[in-house]
Amino acid sequence: MKVLYVCAELFPFLKTGGLADVSAGLPPALQALGCEVRLLMPAFPAIASAVNSTRPVALLPDGPLPWGKAPVLPTAKVALATLPGLKMPLYLLQAPALYERPGSPYLGPNGKDWGDNARRFAALGWAAATLGQGLDPDWVPDVIHCHDWHTGLAPAYVRAFADAGGATPSTVFTIHNMAYQGLFPRAVFAQLGLPAAYFDVGGLEFFGQVSFMKAAIRYADRVTTVSPTYAREILDPSQGCGLDGLLRERAHLLSGVLNGVDYQVWSPATDGFLPTPYDIDALAKKSSAKRTLQLSFGLEPRPHALVFGVVSRLTEQKGLHLLPQVIVDLVQAGGQLALLGQGDATLEQAFVDAAIRHPGQVGVRIGYDEVTAHAVIAGADVILVPSAFEPCGLTQLYGLRYGTLPLVRRVGGLADTVVDCTLENLDDGTATGFVFNDLSAKGLLSALRRAFALSRRPDEWTAAQRRGMGLRFDWLTAAQHYLAIYQSLKPGAKSRARVLSRRN
Repeated sequence: MKVLYVCAELFPFLKTGGLADVSAGLPPALQALGCEVRLLMPAFPAIASAVNSTRPVALLPDGPLPWGKAPVLPTAKVALATLPGLKMPLYLLQAPALYERPGSPYLGPNGKDWGDNARRFAALGWAAATLGQGLDPDWVPDVIHCHDWHTGLAPAYVRAFADAGGATPSTVFTIHNMAYQGLFPRAVFAQLGLPAAYFDVGGLEFFGQVSFMKAAIRYADRVTTVSPTYAREILDPSQGCGLDGLLRERAHLLSGVLNGVDYQVWSPATDGFLPTPYDIDALAKKSSAKRTLQLSFGLEPRPHALVFGVVSRLTEQKGLHLLPQVIVDLVQAGGQLALLGQGDATLEQAFVDAAIRHPGQVGVRIGYDEVTAHAVIAGADVILVPSAFEPCGLTQLYGLRYGTLPLVRRVGGLADTVVDCTLENLDDGTATGFVFNDLSAKGLLSALRRAFALSRRPDEWTAAQRRGMGLRFDWLTAAQHYLAIYQSLKPGAKSRARVLSRRN
């Protein structure tokens, strides 16, 4: 089965969040199951500069379509490329006017969305759909698997080709976060090259705007998200972000597939970033990572201090607005905090201020880098993920693998992956962390207190560590679920109707 995997980020070349880790982990696992996978990405500078070689494929078509005009785009072409360490071909969407820009793939130097993001990511969807129509005659996908709103127009374009009588591949769309939907003014629609009827409440219109996310949910053959609990939560208005009605309408086509972890990258036994590797049978060596973390973050190197770690975007979504409210309690109980993150300026300042007020007990590093992320996750005793909502979450999975007990709120993928250290769960050997319900400082504080209480029972603490380290959330399991979804769809046509006017 030929699978075109469409995304905007890929670790280690370009990463702003967990999407990049998913793109690095899922395609190889699909390939291991026998899928023939190719990636499609925009030629962002971080990707283009890492490419080993390229071979031109075709210009993106801009001629008339059976339903009207093609998308209004600058000259763009698709090339077949290779990246170091990537064991599958990459289609690179080359459009200098759209992608050759510094910094974030989504934001300008002023921290705001690029003004032409609609066209930038419409081009990505258009490239995916035209590859599905034979833009590369040597390789035509059976399934186009699209990830997040950046790829949301691909299923709409594929549906337009199907409505025009073309043979088309199946489409699968994976929601990574409902809060980011790709919303644009109504005027943008005229540039997208879609049938006029698609701008409708039954199409991609969303309160007078164009929604890339709604387009994908409406027109994809199957919709998935990144944990079973989140798949249920987004059917409710509280987490559906205005699209819960459409999701309920299509609930029979919606499923949750838990993300996996690349254990070649995230494993304390082989992690080259750690001063001393350790594993489930050598947990005492974890103390070396703890001492290194304390010294690196300016914390007093007290071996028995309970160190809480944070590696996160600093946003209310992550529940981190609660943490400044309980730092005094944390420190007074003898705990320490090592925080790595960036985001909301007010939150950044609140944590910097806390570090000033509590020298030697609170260490803060504003920013993000992989080396420090590994150091925090390995060196902390507890990793904090108190999210308001969390589609899946990878940080708690990394914590489990490193024997760093997750402290999480009972939402989304956090609820699916962490078992609370209640007396019952400790007794039956299933406990792996600390889970609280209420999105409040009181709820967070109750979980912190239980962490301190368990730390005074070292045998039970170690048992919870060992239980978490023994769990596996691997990409092969996720890939098996996705392969079953692909196989449930109609097979892609072997010969495609040539409804495009192509220029080579």
